[in-house]
Amino acid sequence: MAGERGEARSGDVRAATGPTRRASDRGRYGRLSRERVLASALELVDREGLSALSMRRLGAELGVEAMALYRYAAGKDELLDGLVEALYLQLEERLEAESGDADWRTGLHRVARATYEVCLAHPEAVPLLATRMLAVPLARRPLAVLRDHERVLGLLREGGLDDERAAAVFRAFTAWILGYVTVELRPMVDNPDESDPAFRLGLHRMPPQELPVLREFAPALAERGGPEGLAAGLDALLARFGEGGGGEARR
Repeated sequence: MAGERGEARSGDVRAATGPTRRASDRGRYGRLSRERVLASALELVDREGLSALSMRRLGAELGVEAMALYRYAAGKDELLDGLVEALYLQLEERLEAESGDADWRTGLHRVARATYEVCLAHPEAVPLLATRMLAVPLARRPLAVLRDHERVLGLLREGGLDDERAAAVFRAFTAWILGYVTVELRPMVDNPDESDPAFRLGLHRMPPQELPVLREFAPALAERGGPEGLAAGLDALLARFGEGGGGEARR
């Protein structure tokens, strides 16, 4: 009898979670879509950070059961990849909004500037641009990410760089943008309520005998380089790798 009850309970669980039962994907904002799920996930991360993101929490945000989300993301890792996709889709939107033809160098500057702007708009999600790319092979990255790779490599080929040099510049270009953004977003202020710059930065926590140079440079390091610094570094990078390249790349 107990065994029968156990089997019945197991059957009830299977019936409730199996293919015969689908959690409704009609939430408080209407029927879900992948775009809506990813947009809500990004809004949640923007507000509360990556640690707040879970299928259950996102379901609550959308007004649906967590199970309903698995139609749009098979699990947490796929949801994180979706956030990367959402960032790159925003990058595409920014680039498409800019009209007019541009040469290859201007095109690269546009990509760099748009990437910088998207990252500063969503700083809590920026770590995923590194961590998920370390976990996901090239061919399995979101299509929006691959289109960005295609765009940059196409610009480099348009600039007359051969394949070997273009690949080297692509790596350096990607590293420069992500590295620059990471430095820009690192927290520098120790106590935002302090008006005195030294205490605001927490310089009293740094031993003066061991870190005299760092203490001296801290106020300057606390200032963001902004898009101007990004552009200056990109120009230096292109000048360095353009040496010995073909055609327009040397100019």
